[in-house]
Amino acid sequence: MARVGGVTHGTEVHSVGLVLHPTKPVAESIATITDWAAAHGSHALARAQDKDRVPDGIEVVPDEEFVRRIDGVVALGGDGTMLGAMRLVIDRPVPVLGVNHGNLGFLVEVTPSGLNKALADLQAGDFTIEQHGCLVADGVELATRFAFNDVVLARLGRGAVSIDLTVNDQRYGYYRCDAVVVATPNGSTAYNYAAGGPVVSPSAACTVITPVAPMAGISRPIVLGDGDRVTLTVAPDSAQVAVDMDGTTGGELRHGDALTTTLRQNAAQVVRLSAGDHASFSRVKLSLLDLPLRRDQLLELIPAELRERAELSVRQSGAAEQPG
Repeated sequence: MARVGGVTHGTEVHSVGLVLHPTKPVAESIATITDWAAAHGSHALARAQDKDRVPDGIEVVPDEEFVRRIDGVVALGGDGTMLGAMRLVIDRPVPVLGVNHGNLGFLVEVTPSGLNKALADLQAGDFTIEQHGCLVADGVELATRFAFNDVVLARLGRGAVSIDLTVNDQRYGYYRCDAVVVATPNGSTAYNYAAGGPVVSPSAACTVITPVAPMAGISRPIVLGDGDRVTLTVAPDSAQVAVDMDGTTGGELRHGDALTTTLRQNAAQVVRLSAGDHASFSRVKLSLLDLPLRRDQLLELIPAELRERAELSVRQSGAAEQPG
């Protein structure tokens, strides 16, 4: 049994959905998952777009049937693949486990070498579910309407983005800048942070708006509440605007177009096998974002067995340097 927001849930899985990175070699992880599924009376499903990348024996179905039938998803890639999997099942949230075949990531927890143990932990119910909120975008024709990290309005070509800000139907000013970033708490460590915005706790229910290279108008980040409805309208003097959702192309805005975002809580279920280990790993990654840590705090992030080896090595080196 696993804990989901304080409620106990069973872990019986009949169908495991596979979401694959478009180019990374993931065949070994696919084999691990299919072997596990066969041994536990389950089976794996893949999406039609991945039919040439999965072996015979894995059922390939259209996205609509895929979402309807799966009991859980394993995303094989990096954060981008994980975000895509979360968006895919947003209308029917099921647990999503990330296996890191990418680079540095905040969402994916399991390495390919640790996948067998992760599946055993899942079977034993030794995991928790981390709820993630997302931004829902409305008002224009968009290729993607959901963003778990951020919605970015950026200039296309020359000139500056000029955007009017309205919150809950009240006008609050305007931005003139290279881009406007609307971020969730989980997305606050991405483009928002790079643009000078705050790092927000994932436990906070809020939205952050941060201008990139502001030239006039609102020049500082704004933090808004859970129920706030944010509308960004393209002004007549603005450059053409591109909309980006979690790093994917969302569409374009013309003069007078308005994009509205609201925060939807509990939009995705992310599997966490070891919340403590993930928190420590996240601290390591945050330290790479120049968050200051003291030397002793950095040492805390090193696994205990590695610390012991390092201390032993230091002691042995010191002993070898002592005069006989």
